[in-house]
Amino acid sequence: MTQLEKVEVFRRLHESGCFVLPNPWDRGTAVCLESLGFSALATTSAGLGFSLGIPDSVGTISRDLTLCNIRDIVGATSLPVNADFQEGFAKSCDELFENIKLCIAAGVAGLSIEDATGDVAEPLFERSIAIERMKAARAAIDETGIPVLLTGRCEAWLVGDKNPFETVLDRLVAYADAGADCLFAPGVKDSGQIQKIVAAVHPKPVNVIISSNAPGLNVQVLG
Repeated sequence: MTQLEKVEVFRRLHESGCFVLPNPWDRGTAVCLESLGFSALATTSAGLGFSLGIPDSVGTISRDLTLCNIRDIVGATSLPVNADFQEGFAKSCDELFENIKLCIAAGVAGLSIEDATGDVAEPLFERSIAIERMKAARAAIDETGIPVLLTGRCEAWLVGDKNPFETVLDRLVAYADAGADCLFAPGVKDSGQIQKIVAAVHPKPVNVIISSNAPGLNVQVLG
């Protein structure tokens, strides 16, 4: 499939119901996961970092290394690939704009942008700045003419925010309004909170991590 065809498939997967999006960290795992019958794949900063002995945090993995990993995975499979593009490897909206275009040029069908700064003192971008960054990501995608799916991530749970649910609910609604196609709050485990997030950003889809850290969550529960 061409990149545009992969984008179309990836968008259709988000239209109704649930689907599982596994995380390859290199070419081999991408090929393996495709052979198991998955419909799409998503790169992972954690998987890449851990495979290299590097912590999964903003600033520990370079933009160029991330792009190389994305290209490897895209080139290894015929499936749509979503890119974990962290905070876009940029502080300014102008630099973020340009980096988003580089990510799209790597052949992705979707990408996510998070609001974590990597700064312990101020772990999340200030709300208005985070919203402007999401708008910049949306503008970059629109300029390319390749409608990759933009996921807006709020990292409140992962950075130890004092009121993570309230922060997530507020920010994900704002990110949806700013142009995000899909919303994501890694770390949410409570099904009731997930229901409220889904309702708040409806009709846009929500991504949820299923892992051993959240044993009560599965596709049946989320569906």
